[in-house]
Amino acid sequence: MFSPPFSKPRLVQEDDGTNSPLDHQRVISRLTVELGVLYYHQHVITLEPLPQTPLGEGPGHVVPDVLLFDNQAEQTRIIIEVANNRSFNSDLKKIIRLIEEDDYGILEGFVYNYKTHEWLRYRKGDGGAATSSSFSELMNVDLGPFL
Repeated sequence: MFSPPFSKPRLVQEDDGTNSPLDHQRVISRLTVELGVLYYHQHVITLEPLPQTPLGEGPGHVVPDVLLFDNQAEQTRIIIEVANNRSFNSDLKKIIRLIEEDDYGILEGFVYNYKTHEWLRYRKGDGGAATSSSFSELMNVDLGPFL
């Protein structure tokens, strides 16, 4: 069996989006399509939606389910994780860590539980406390109706 010459960080090893359930992938697809219409066709948001794209180039970077990229600043500004009951809390912790560590320029993050339909939002500077909301203040868009 082939072993890569580099060691993947723990979060990358845990996140295997290619083996996710269909419901998980459907949510990613719907979010990407709906946000894509707003970006590519209606031009009402300035952040480009990209599904399962690494936060950095090269091996070993975290891969959120959906990211929204600011092409002018060349920074990821929003990340969205799609979760189930078992992964919800760990995905929330991951989003808080990624935003507060400020390695990627992320300003807002969401976790959506496709089993319970619950949304949580975390913004830079929220002090570790997420809010029950699907509304993105950065884009002025409510993500909830897309699903």
